[in-house]
Amino acid sequence: MPEHGNSHSHSHDDHGHGHSHSPPPETTYDSQSLYSRIFHDQIWTMNESAPNAGRDVVKPWNERYDTEKILESDADEQLIMFIPFTGLVKLYSILVRSIPDEHAPKTIKVFKNRSDIDFSIATDLKADANVEHPHGTSEIVEYHLKRAIFSNVQSICLFILDNHGEDTTKITYIGLRGEWKEFSRDPVITIYEAAANPSDHKNLVPDEHFVSG
Repeated sequence: MPEHGNSHSHSHDDHGHGHSHSPPPETTYDSQSLYSRIFHDQIWTMNESAPNAGRDVVKPWNERYDTEKILESDADEQLIMFIPFTGLVKLYSILVRSIPDEHAPKTIKVFKNRSDIDFSIATDLKADANVEHPHGTSEIVEYHLKRAIFSNVQSICLFILDNHGEDTTKITYIGLRGEWKEFSRDPVITIYEAAANPSDHKNLVPDEHFVSG
């Protein structure tokens, strides 16, 4: 069902600004949640203060206002979270809820199909999308993504670059919406497997779960 007042909607271009440069985003619905299409046990987070806290905030919609499980950064305000899917995804939007104070994230860089992200790479690499999370709200903010860019997505990586002034960042909910389809097997690869050449095998068979690069 459509939501009424549960989240604020934002649209961002590749540079994370300019509402007037993009058409109004298409409405998304809870039925488009990708929660059940995530490899939850393969989510990993860098610089989290407690083990598996990143996994804990990727919650089902009915737990979106729960504040018992919080992702907090450790050494500084930055965080990296890697989220893989069980199939190919057309990613429509990312939903974020945070603590309504200076612990809230500010700049979030979004990368698709990268499992090699660390803080050095994330800082220097151009993101597939940039979003700015507001200060002082406890509402869920939905960030619409360019669907032409975020199609055929097998994983995403979120890099919290900074926050609104505190030493650590706190996030209480992350949701993802879009369309999902099973991984398809290329017939060419199936034929190749029947007469495999060991020297080329590793270069032609895609990774089982996600693609890097």
